[in-house]
Amino acid sequence: MKTDLTDTTSSKINKALVLGRRAIGTPAVGMVLTLVIVTDEENAYDALKAANDASREHPSRTLVVIKRVSRSPRDRSQARLDAEVRLGADASTGETVVLRLYGEVVDHAQSVVLPLLLPDAPVVVWWPVNAPTDPANDPLGALAQRRVTDTYAAEQPIQELTARADAYTPGDTDLSWTRITPWRSMLAAALDQVACEVTSAEVEGEEFNPSVELLAMWLAERLKVPVRRARSAGPGLTSVRMETSTGPIVLDRPDGSLATLSIQGQPDRAVALKRRETAELIAEELRRLDPDDTYESALRFGLERLDEEAATVAPQPVDEVPAEAAAAETPAPAKPAAKKSPARKAAAK
Repeated sequence: MKTDLTDTTSSKINKALVLGRRAIGTPAVGMVLTLVIVTDEENAYDALKAANDASREHPSRTLVVIKRVSRSPRDRSQARLDAEVRLGADASTGETVVLRLYGEVVDHAQSVVLPLLLPDAPVVVWWPVNAPTDPANDPLGALAQRRVTDTYAAEQPIQELTARADAYTPGDTDLSWTRITPWRSMLAAALDQVACEVTSAEVEGEEFNPSVELLAMWLAERLKVPVRRARSAGPGLTSVRMETSTGPIVLDRPDGSLATLSIQGQPDRAVALKRRETAELIAEELRRLDPDDTYESALRFGLERLDEEAATVAPQPVDEVPAEAAAAETPAPAKPAAKKSPARKAAAK
């Protein structure tokens, strides 16, 4: 059941929800939380599809907030709210309200969302793209107990991790961290099988993938050993190698679906380590609404500290040193620089 409301208000949307539930005979007592999705028109369909799939495990009221940017100054000064209410089969096991904000109301999205929250139920806000640097201080993020971002969708994912660490607030989490849950479980289980001491580790994955950095920081923080990062063609994480006192432990996944666990003195084992869809990631995050202390400790470990400790086991290649020394000893570039400097001074005068 779908109901379209043009130039409406939060009160009219609530009435449409009540009338729709009465029409299809579905009460709202089965909803366990309110999921607020803040996105743009381009990514709204995929985000809503993932939320509907996750609602089979977590029945919820889903509010999709789409901020429409008006082109002309006249349109930007006119505030308007359009809504689409979906119930029954059109909203999976929950309720869905798609909110499109125009004009000045774009800057006051929290005033539209607040009356639509389920009473006495937790609130989760998810930014599939264009997440704020400090989600807890965002007007919509301040309404939530749990704030979900995805640094993988950022333009500069690695730099975004540093900003997330500086602005971290209990309740923040990231889907790049959720993606490495199977890896962390498999590595922890492998270490439980062998009585050994880990001396160093190496994490290999595609470039500009924040999951690689998070897994490396988690290993370095937990094992207190230097961790190197290596680059591969992907997809995603491809390999983790831990050097131990009894031999290497390697978890290798070259194809993104099936991995091989190799432990010294034991036969190689094939393990399922498939890359998961967004719906599975969101469903995992909705299972727990308390702060993730493990994510916080790994995030706060710091990329700079990871680089410093990795340098102790990753010395500079020998073949690069003569090239740098030769460049430093070559006096040829100094002569053109000396000739150009008077010209720059003259131009300055």
